[in-house]
Formats: sequence, C-alpha cells, structure tokens
Amino acid sequence: MTNIYFPDEKIQKNDLYFICYMIERVARKLHQRNSYVVNRIGKENLYHLISVANVLHAENPVAVEDEWIEEYSLEEGDCDVTRIDMELVSKIPSPTQMGKVYQRLILDTALPQEDEVDGIIRVYNNTICDVIDNYNCSAYYEPSYVIARAYQNGGF
Repeated sequence: MTNIYFPDEKIQKNDLYFICYMIERVARKLHQRNSYVVNRIGKENLYHLISVANVLHAENPVAVEDEWIEEYSLEEGDCDVTRIDMELVSKIPSPTQMGKVYQRLILDTALPQEDEVDGIIRVYNNTICDVIDNYNCSAYYEPSYVIARAYQNGGF
C-alpha cells in the first residue's frame, strides 16, 4: 500500500504496528472491543491514520489516544479485557505486545490484493479476536504461525 499523501512512499510494517498498538490502547482506555474502535474510525480515516503513522508514533501516545477519542466520537463501554483471573494469569500483555500480535496476524493472513487497512478491518472483525483478547487463555502468546493457522481454520 502506498501512503495516500505521498504516493511515492510505501506504508511500512511499523506503520501497521503503530495503528494496531493505538487501537489496543484506545480500546483498553474506553473499555471497548478493538473492533468497536476500528469500525467507529472507519476505512477512510484508517487510510489517513496509517499514512500519518510515521509522524504520530513520535507523539505522546496518551495525546494520540485522546485525539482519536474526540475526533472519532468514541464512547466508553463495559468490556475490560484487563479484568483477568489472577489464579490463571499473573501478567496482562501490554498494548505494545498486543499491537505486535495483531500486526503479525494481519500480515500473516493477508489476502491477495489486500492492503493494510482492509487487513485491519478483516482481522479485527473476526471472532477469533474474542479468543486472542481473552487473557485468561494462552492464545495471545502462541507463536504467530499458530495464531494465523487458527485464524484460517476458524478458531483454536
């Protein structure tokens, strides 16, 4: 995919990672599912955000969160993925870790002729995200090829 503002520049893997990382941060802050954030932002705005990701990553992530929440009218929800059973899990994965999980899943399962934004929308709207985002199970820290295979097979 090329940058919508600079057609001679390609979107980089790190740009996709940054968007996935910020989706995770915003969703956690608002107690929403990642799919809610992705769908409320919308496809056209995701093209904008991934095209400016190389600049946004230098900004304070809390400021970027607040900007996205205001700009895209994102609302508080009641889904707290960080509410875990401490007998099952001792540590919650960080937004940076989950950004990498989703970046890899998008790239590992990319469809022919699909760009990064279409991949974001496809993956985050798949039911496998409910399993990956359940930190009481081990899905999120499985090797990326296992997660990709589970995605393609319709579940773990």
